[in-house]
Amino acid sequence: MAITTGDTLPGAALLRLGEEGPETVRLEEKLKGRKVAIFAVPGAFTGVCTTAHMPSFIRTKEQFAEKGVSDVLCICVNDPFVARAWAEATGATEAGIEVLADPEGAYTAAIGMDFTSAAAGLIGRSRRYAMLVDDGTVTALHVEESPGTCEATAGEALLAEL
Repeated sequence: MAITTGDTLPGAALLRLGEEGPETVRLEEKLKGRKVAIFAVPGAFTGVCTTAHMPSFIRTKEQFAEKGVSDVLCICVNDPFVARAWAEATGATEAGIEVLADPEGAYTAAIGMDFTSAAAGLIGRSRRYAMLVDDGTVTALHVEESPGTCEATAGEALLAEL
């Protein structure tokens, strides 16, 4: 069953590439006592994710901060090497957006946001979503019906919830 507004997010062990290689990031620690914007993409380096979704959060990152959002996190079902390369290539790293890898899609499946589109070569990936989380509780959730669109989940649309 998919998460919804009012739910508490489950704990998760996500990955990022650190100075000495992959390191675990406990999502619950990143959320504790904070307002955080989280968005997820079907895959790093894929079309709409790179040309629309990530740029929308880069454009709005400072506006989120002005409204009390401490962090903007992006979750992708990729390995941490790809996640880091994509973050650097898109300008997310420079903008202060942290891209976290869910390489097996375990967290994505746990919150009911997994999908497969074999025809597009996307197996066990994430639906495109964006949410506001306050101290681990989902306060706003936007999910796209199609992975090829980025309207309801764009940074501007989520920012309007604040």
